[in-house]
Amino acid sequence: MVFGASAVLLGVISLLWHDPDTWQTLSEIWRLHSGYTIGVCLMIAQIAGGIGIQFPRTARWAGLILCVVYLVFSLACVPAVIAAPTVYEHYGSFFEQFCALCGAIALVAATGTKGFGRVARLGLGACAVSFTLGQIFYFRFTAQLVPKWIPPNQRFWAAITTIAFGLAAIAILANRLARLATSLMTLMLALFGVLVWIPLLVAHPRAHFNWSELGLTFLIAGAAWLVAELGSF
Repeated sequence: MVFGASAVLLGVISLLWHDPDTWQTLSEIWRLHSGYTIGVCLMIAQIAGGIGIQFPRTARWAGLILCVVYLVFSLACVPAVIAAPTVYEHYGSFFEQFCALCGAIALVAATGTKGFGRVARLGLGACAVSFTLGQIFYFRFTAQLVPKWIPPNQRFWAAITTIAFGLAAIAILANRLARLATSLMTLMLALFGVLVWIPLLVAHPRAHFNWSELGLTFLIAGAAWLVAELGSF
C-alpha cells in the first residue's frame, strides 16, 4: 500500500507540475524525441501500476508495469552520470530510481517468481551503499535536514543514520540478518518522511521539491519494505 500510494502521488504531481523540482533527474526524458508524450505515458503507467498492486488479481501485472517504468526511470539517469562522472549527485539519483525498481521486482517475486527475490535483495543492498555514500558526500546538507528539536544535535543524527545505512548495506549484501536490516532501514526511511519531509511540506506547501521528496522517500521506504516482506532470499 505504501509503495503503490507513493507511486500514485509521484505520478499525479508529475502530471500536474512539469518542472525540474518535481521531475528532478527524470526531466532528461523531456529532451528525447516526443519526450513530453513519453513522460506523460510513463507517469500514467506509474499511476496505473500503483493502483493495480493494491488488488491481488492485478498485483502481478501491475508489478511488471512498474518494473518497466522504474527501469526506464533508472536508465534516464544514466546520461547525467556519463556527462559528469565525478558528481555523485547523479549516481544518487540513479540509485533512488533503481531502489524503486528493486521494490517492483520484489513485488513480482512475491506473486510467484521466487528467483527475483535475490535480485531485489542485492539491488537494495547496492542502493543502501549509495545512500551511505550520499550522506557522507553531502553530510552538511543531511545534517541541516534533521529537525533542530531532536536531541542531541543535527550532526549526531546525520552521523548515526549514515552508519545505519552502511551497516544495513553490509547485512543485506552478505545476507546475514538481511531481513532485520531491511526492516530497520525501512523504519528509518519512513521516519525521514514523517520527521523531515512532512513538516517541510506543511511549512512550504507550494514548494514542488518538497512534494517530490516526500513521495520519493516513501516510495523508497515502500520498496525496502517489499524486499523485507519476502522473508527468505
